Amino acid sequence: MTDPSATPIPDITAARRDLVLAALGFAVSGAGFGLVYGLAAREAGFSIIEATSMSVFVLAGAAQFAAVGLVAHGAGWPAIVVLTALLNARHLLYSAAMAPWLGGRSRLERAAMAHVLTDETFALSLAHFQRIGRADVVGFWLAAGFDSISWPVFTALGVIGGQLIPDPAQLGLDVVFPAAMGGLAVKLATDRPAIAAAIAGAALAVVGGILVGPAVSIVVGGFLAPIAGLLIERKGEPAR
Repeated sequence: MTDPSATPIPDITAARRDLVLAALGFAVSGAGFGLVYGLAAREAGFSIIEATSMSVFVLAGAAQFAAVGLVAHGAGWPAIVVLTALLNARHLLYSAAMAPWLGGRSRLERAAMAHVLTDETFALSLAHFQRIGRADVVGFWLAAGFDSISWPVFTALGVIGGQLIPDPAQLGLDVVFPAAMGGLAVKLATDRPAIAAAIAGAALAVVGGILVGPAVSIVVGGFLAPIAGLLIERKGEPAR
């Protein structure tokens, strides 16, 4: 007689197939951002080698967009490093969530996994692990592969395509970077603290850009906006 409490073993092949289909969907949507980033990098003065290398070695879309914008406005490297570090701080939480699943792997392998742990790879692989009830290293690399390969490829295509456009401003393409960052902000602002941080960041960036300059205002907004979100979050916590 079959034990009704027994948990069926998921079909790993079917689970990986579903993972690949989901990863393909992310890769298609990421292709558009890769093209936009390549064009923005070209407008900031990056060569195709520099822009593509950044997508290989940094591999962090939001941080790359921010870095390109800061370079375009003449910001110094300390400001760029600080802001991109703040933007990527969420990866500390990603790593903490993945650690129980991958704690048995070697340090070298975990270091390689950490490099390709993008937002998409984290979401896909963690859902995959939970679905099958265990870690699946092959599944992780399937999820990571589509993102880590498509992003540099479409970055290069964006730079090449940008070189074919003599004056992007005539086509309205000079607003590509702020529009892309606005889209990222809208996608991430899903609760009160995130919305408060987005509004505070935008206000600080606009006011600071008028009074001081865009390079300084972007860094100040990026640093102080999360604090506004944290204050809103704490205010909403019930009293103990």
